[in-house]
This record gives sequence, C-alpha cells and structure tokens, in this order.
Amino acid sequence: MDTLTRDALTVLQPGFTGTTAPGWLLRRLGEGLAAVGLFGRNIASPEQLAALTAQLRAERDDVLVAIDEEGGDVTRLEARTGSSFPGNLALGAVDDTALTRAVALELGRRLAACGVNLNWAPSADVNSDPDNPVIGVRSFGADPALVARHTAAYVEGMQAAGVAACTKHFPGHGDTAVDSHHDMPRIDAGLGTLHTRELVPFRAAVAAGTKAVMSAHILLPALDPTLPATLSPAALHGLLRAPATEGGLGFDGLIVTDGMEMRAIAATYGIERGSVMAVAAGADAICVGGGLADEETVLRLRDALVGAVRSGELAEERLADAAARVRALARDVARGPAEAVPAPEIGLVAARRALRVTPSAGYEPLTGPAHVAAFTPVANIAVGDETPWGVAAELSRLLPGTTAGTYGRDDAGVERVLADAGARRVVAVVRDVHRHPWMAKALDSLLSARPDAVVVEMGLNVAPPAGALHVATHGAGRVCGVAAAEVIAGR
Repeated sequence: MDTLTRDALTVLQPGFTGTTAPGWLLRRLGEGLAAVGLFGRNIASPEQLAALTAQLRAERDDVLVAIDEEGGDVTRLEARTGSSFPGNLALGAVDDTALTRAVALELGRRLAACGVNLNWAPSADVNSDPDNPVIGVRSFGADPALVARHTAAYVEGMQAAGVAACTKHFPGHGDTAVDSHHDMPRIDAGLGTLHTRELVPFRAAVAAGTKAVMSAHILLPALDPTLPATLSPAALHGLLRAPATEGGLGFDGLIVTDGMEMRAIAATYGIERGSVMAVAAGADAICVGGGLADEETVLRLRDALVGAVRSGELAEERLADAAARVRALARDVARGPAEAVPAPEIGLVAARRALRVTPSAGYEPLTGPAHVAAFTPVANIAVGDETPWGVAAELSRLLPGTTAGTYGRDDAGVERVLADAGARRVVAVVRDVHRHPWMAKALDSLLSARPDAVVVEMGLNVAPPAGALHVATHGAGRVCGVAAAEVIAGR
C-alpha cells in the first residue's frame, strides 16, 4: 500500500460493533489504521475489554485505543451499571483540585489496566448557559477560572496513569442552546469574551501538557463567519496552533475532531467533504464511529482524503503531518500504563463531598420503604439512554420494600405517582428541572399533595430547593445516587 493511502488510514479514528474486533478492522490495522474508538456497545466487562484491546495490539502494538469516558453521566466503561465516578460538575462543586486529580488518576488507572490509552476527556467547556442541552453537568462549572484549574488537574491525573487526555470541545461549547449532534450551534460572543471565558480552560490544559485537543462543531462568527471550528483554519491553525505571541494557545499536540457523523457536519457538508476540510484546516485525527461503525465508512473517508490530495484540494504535506502526529502520540503512549496506587473508593468519596443537602424544619430520614418517582427527560446523545441513573437501586438495598416508577412528559400528572406510592414516602428524582416545564409542574403538584416528599436533583442545581429534603448531587453517575440514598436513609 502506498504512503498516501496509509497516511489517509492513519488519521481516522473509527468505531465498530461487537465486543470482539471484526476481521475488517484487524486487516485495516495491518494496512495503516492507527486508532480505534470504543463505545458502550463494545464493552461488557473490564476483563472482556482487556481481551479486546489485546486482540487489537496483536495486530498493531502501538494502536491508539480511544474511549469517551468522562465519568459521571457520560460513561462507556460502566454504561450498563452507571459510573463509579462523579462527573465534572460534582468535582467543580467540591472545588478541590487534589480530589479532581485523584479521581482522574484512578479513572485513568482503570482505563490503562483495560488497555485504553487515549481518553476523549475532559470537557473544558465553561457552562455559561444553564439551558445548554448538551454540556450541563459535563462541565466543571460556569466560572472560567474554576473550570481552568480543574481541567488542568484532570489532565494531570489522567496522564499520570499513562492515558493521553483529549481536552474538549475547543474553543468551547458551553454557551450554546443547540446540541451539535442535531444541528449547528452558533455562539455570537466577541473575541474578547472568547479569550476571557471559553479559552481560559484550554490555555490551562495546554499548560498542563494535554496530549490532545478535540474540536467542536460550533460556529463563532467573530472567529470565522462561515465555517464551524472543526473546519476552520482560523480556529485550528490561527488560534489553537498559533503561538502565544500571536494571540494563540501554542498547542503542538494532536488535534482530534468531534464525531464527524454529528449532524452539524454530516447534514451540512457530508462526512467525506467535512473530513477533507477538517484535515486541511489543521485537524490531525478524524473521529468517526459513534453512529457509523462499518468498513464502508472507513474506506469512503480514506478514499476521500486520497482523492483530495490527488486533486490538489488537500496538500499532501498537511496529510503527512497529521499522520505523523497520530503516530507520534501512539509511540508516546505505547510504553504502557504508569504506576498508580489503586484508590477504588475515591469516586464515592468525591460524590459524597459534592452533595448539597437542604432539609426543611423537622425533617426525619426515611426508615421504611419509599416510592422513588423518577421524572425522566430525554437523554442527550452524548449521555445515551442505556445507562441507569437515579437512587432507586441503592434505596432498595438500604430500605427493603422500596418501589420505583419512571414518569415522562406524557404522564407528568401526579395521580399515577400517588397511586403507585400508596402510603410510602415519595422520593422524587429530577434532572435539570429548570429546563423542563412539564417536570417543574409535576414536581409542584406532587409537593402540594405530599409535602413530606424528598427531592433529588441530579442535574444542574439551578431551581430553588424544594421538598422536605432537597439533595443536589451535581450529576447522575451511579455513585451520586449512592451518596444521595445514604443521606435519605440517614446512613
């Protein structure tokens, strides 16, 4: 296979289906493919994941095995059970950078033990819009300085475990009201705001030595009036790569795109054209495979890149430089995991510290069975709807006989909740109640009928505390539910 075709394969980060590597993927690794992206569909257990990554390395020992493992709401390693770690918002609420570093180190240690060496995390977005439909609890918070110090701590902890961090979503996805999985978000902030808000955490990540940065499919007219950041030379080359003396961030590591099958790119440019434009703009690795996970997609993208070079649309030197950066990172992390002392309980420790508990006068912890009413919004694609969340499982263990029900927009009235609960105390579990009028209305009706109900907010803690006891967990990871249940049951 010629060098041009190998380079085109090298810059791709595809996914696949199943818990073992398909034959086509192994063949392409032998032909130059240098990275593979893993998702929840590929993982059944740590042991199975370790066997899968060993299978990949038997074909290519320096393969980059990437995963989207933020902890908290966004987990692939524990998609079936919920995460053993709280997410970014919980860590930001505690605001202890040593704790954030320790959580990232333990998460990185577990990934490295399974053979994963590139993590598409952390999210360095400043969540300046509380109505943001895709970031929310994935952000450390709304204050740029806080987000910056925790982003740096996370990068340091993850990379101390031997796993390359990929800080995202450059230049910042926090001030958007649109999910780029569905459409093109637009941020109309000026360059001054961009430098004093969105870019502050990314500068901190670069200073902390992040090995990779992921671009966002967002349009910032002040930076580029026509092209989203992933496709914009002004964003990737002129801002991210440019030295500090020229107003840039001086980043010299790997630039990875967000998923090219997301509609912000796919519906506007198409994934083939978008991939060519991204590499031309300065991206080094094309992330694809969250929604597309087949050999045909890999070959289409490979051929599109090769064709663009041959037609003169894409400089061969730019593609070669991108491939060289991928191989350099692969060599850098191929040395194996660093030594890290296991800290299996650090996630639960962090989740407990992140709780904000507001009791009403005379509140008494539950001592008998409860009814857990989970008011469930539609999950965004990044989180997925397959990962369990809430407090029902843990409360059932602490308070035997506890029952549970799920209530959505179509049955937001409280009559069914009250009928299901009977004489049991009600624990109402909500997620971003401030963003969902139907949920707020249902909660108000429930508290009018049952003022002794407990309320657990597992999203952004924006609405005023309500209920006989209000518990804000700052995220919906499994350990957040465990910590909340302990408080509800007086443990």
